[in-house]
Amino acid sequence: MTKRVSSGSPQVVCHEPRLLIVGLGLIGGSLAAALRVSGFKGQITACDPNANEVALGVEMGLINAGGTQLSQLLDGVSMVVLAVPVLAMERVMQELSEGLSAAATNVVITDVGSTKATIRECAERVFGCVPPNIVLGHPIAGSEKSGVAAATPALYANHKVILTPEPNVNAEALARVKVLWQACGAEVLQMSVERHDQVLARTSHLPHLLAFSLVDTLARQDERLDIFRYAAGGFRDFTRIAGSDPVMWRDIFIANRDAVLSSLDDFEAGLARLRQAVESGDSDALIATFDRASHARHYFDTLLNKTSYQAEYHMQPQGKVTYRVSPGGQAQGRLRVPGDKSMSHRSIMLGALAEGVTEVKGFLEGEDSLATLQAFREMGVAIEGPHQGRVTIHGVGMHGLKAPAGPLYVGNSGTAMRLFAGLLAGQAFDSELTGDESLTKRPMGRVADPLRLMGATIETAEGGRPPLSIKGGAPLKGIFYDMPMASAQVKSCLLLAGLYAEGETRVREPAPTRDHTERMLNGFGYVVSREGDTCWLQGGGKLTAGPIDVPSDISSATFFLVAAAITPGADITLEHVGINPTRIGVINILTLMGADLVLEDEREVGGEPVADIRIRYVPLKGIDIPVDQVPLAIDEFPALFVAAANAQGTTRLRGAEELRVKESDRIQAMADGLAVLGVEHTVVEDGIDIVGNGNDQVASYGGGRIDSLGDHRIAMSFAIAALRASDTIVIDDCANVATSFPDFVALAQRIGMNVSVESANDV
Repeated sequence: MTKRVSSGSPQVVCHEPRLLIVGLGLIGGSLAAALRVSGFKGQITACDPNANEVALGVEMGLINAGGTQLSQLLDGVSMVVLAVPVLAMERVMQELSEGLSAAATNVVITDVGSTKATIRECAERVFGCVPPNIVLGHPIAGSEKSGVAAATPALYANHKVILTPEPNVNAEALARVKVLWQACGAEVLQMSVERHDQVLARTSHLPHLLAFSLVDTLARQDERLDIFRYAAGGFRDFTRIAGSDPVMWRDIFIANRDAVLSSLDDFEAGLARLRQAVESGDSDALIATFDRASHARHYFDTLLNKTSYQAEYHMQPQGKVTYRVSPGGQAQGRLRVPGDKSMSHRSIMLGALAEGVTEVKGFLEGEDSLATLQAFREMGVAIEGPHQGRVTIHGVGMHGLKAPAGPLYVGNSGTAMRLFAGLLAGQAFDSELTGDESLTKRPMGRVADPLRLMGATIETAEGGRPPLSIKGGAPLKGIFYDMPMASAQVKSCLLLAGLYAEGETRVREPAPTRDHTERMLNGFGYVVSREGDTCWLQGGGKLTAGPIDVPSDISSATFFLVAAAITPGADITLEHVGINPTRIGVINILTLMGADLVLEDEREVGGEPVADIRIRYVPLKGIDIPVDQVPLAIDEFPALFVAAANAQGTTRLRGAEELRVKESDRIQAMADGLAVLGVEHTVVEDGIDIVGNGNDQVASYGGGRIDSLGDHRIAMSFAIAALRASDTIVIDDCANVATSFPDFVALAQRIGMNVSVESANDV
């Protein structure tokens, strides 16, 4: 697992008194250049077999002095950076070890090689072990140019440097190497030697090998002039890296032979599958590969743009987005909010396991749902889209999933992780589930424990938190599980595991929860029975594909329901909203508060009830929220807290301790934000009392700066609150709104709200 240690900062200055760079090429020269620009005050010397390179380095002002003999340059050196070719590393280390006594007593040695196992072995042969003052490292930066003349101080800015320290590393030495690279503007990461070499073999070494091979193959053909003359941009982009230093890459491929060969084996196997698909005209296999690759590439782009998804997600910070919402505004119009996230997740999961092709309309194209799509692509399911909310899933049947190449990343979605846990517990292969930083803090013992009772082998991180490691091939047995908490995610997880279990799986819930899983399973022809508070199914059946029309998400609609409920003169109609009886707590609670809310054109689509919801402003009154409505509105309470702040009297919520283990502690997060705005409130363990304004002739509260804690519902709730504020509300850390409601800002502006989006650099 990759650990993000720190981010580069232009304010960091390296204070080494005397730095020696061995190998003054592009990498070593750019290091010297970057340090000079950062304000480095120490002496920089260089050793290079080419005296002309050393002279040029002095002339360019990069180094103070240098020479061609390492032993003559070690006096008083406090840090040595080895920037020589990998296959030259052992000879240089040997020479270094013979003269190291002349260096400072606290000398630190680091390197820039791209194959860490080989360099570690060099150190072990030369020194007998890897000494504590050696910190192996690798800057992920480079150019097709070479030599000190190509040195640039910007080479490492906003790039990564991976450190691979040994367990016995000296803490001070590690810290000094971190500072060295931070001073160059780099982001410093840390991982094991083995993990580094595996990752780089796939993401850097293999692409270079393929580029060299392709260009060489075409260059030896008779038509090579026409091939290169008429090559399109894609060819030039892909083959650009074939212009890199041949000697350097020869050394890398030899040094990292095992990892390169392993990645090449995987590539050749994939290429063979593509060849077979082309030969046989297998369109499903081709679309599965191309769609999987296309969407994976999309996620690589979102990661580079500092949004949220990619296999090496821990290697990027989460992008920062701020909402600035001016007070006042209107709430008028007809809207259709995005498709229901819960149903979008389930439509992909069940469609993938079904026999036949499932056509989905209204799919939510948010980060969480897209992560679920990508996870099934990684398990071999052919999925077309999404295109304007339409997705086509070529089901593989109950036992057709294939082992993914690595951990399955589910973004910010607790729903996806908990449902995946049940589904994967019944597979024949091992799997691992992980998510973003927010999700890794959420409790997963509530699904892991009952799955273990069914016979699953599941490991979690400390405290029952992600990642989840699931051992495949475990025979599952049906159980009767009496849920200690009302959770649709736990219930759905166990029902999905029950599909693969011997016998009957029964789940009793202490209070009603959303029943999308049961309804959709029945829609796919898999019988789920219910009597009172208990539902059950028999294992061993099959799913049959069919069309799904995902209703608009009532959780997303809630923000505009509340917007209209608190804004004088408001009149909003929300179209095609799901009004599943297990999800209408927000409608019931707003109605109890006196809202003018009407359901129009009620109908059923694919087994799910839907309606258009019209809501017009009338003054709200505070209420004691009925306990039986709490599980029916658990995701909607942040917005309902805003409604309470605008109602006459006090609104009291109890029995909502589940809110404390959502993407954030939503009770405390909302209370902290209400305090900033000046709303009177009292927090209790399982709820909150909120004293509302109730006078629509004046603003209900002030403005201020709110920390959403990365919780999308907190961010959107305080944006809506600005409709009745006396001053601007600024909401930080709003990037995760994309997980559930990517068009929120556009729709908010459409109804008349004064909301703008700022990046971290703008704030």
